[in-house]
Amino acid sequence: MAEPLIALVDSSDNIIGYGEKQQVHIDGTLHRAFSILICNGKGEMLIHQRAHEKYHSPGLWTNACCSHLTESEQMETVTNERLLHEMGFSCPLEHLFTFHYRVEFDNGLVENEMDWVYLGRFDGNPNPNPNEVAAWKWVSIEFLVNDIEKNPDHYTYWFRYIMQKYKHKVLEALQQCRVA
Repeated sequence: MAEPLIALVDSSDNIIGYGEKQQVHIDGTLHRAFSILICNGKGEMLIHQRAHEKYHSPGLWTNACCSHLTESEQMETVTNERLLHEMGFSCPLEHLFTFHYRVEFDNGLVENEMDWVYLGRFDGNPNPNPNEVAAWKWVSIEFLVNDIEKNPDHYTYWFRYIMQKYKHKVLEALQQCRVA
């Protein structure tokens, strides 16, 4: 079965077409993605280690879930479906912010994404898909910030970027998880 096509966007994040995921990453075409942050009532964040078979950033730690907007889907639908597929649970998600990043990987692939960041609260244990996730854990924000600073190569580029450039927004969102 063919991979679904992913949304190509212009610099204002307007959808201008769709492309095959692998080719989009070879060409470095700007496309729309999403990153889901999950917190619990203790204010901890769920992170996971990407499966070692992933086409880029294998074995690195990252946010709970990330993927791309696919053709004929809405962000609200695809984010929930992907969270369920990757981590084995669903929960309400709130859009926090959107940012652009571009990074070239050692294997020649390029991520050039308008990344929509979402937050959800979940107070259980995930049931992750082993094709997507090698390991997972709940961590305090203090641990996470310190570990990213000490061991940046253990984390995906986009997650480091979120936690460094948008740390204040993430901290504010995690406070909401403690209160809710």
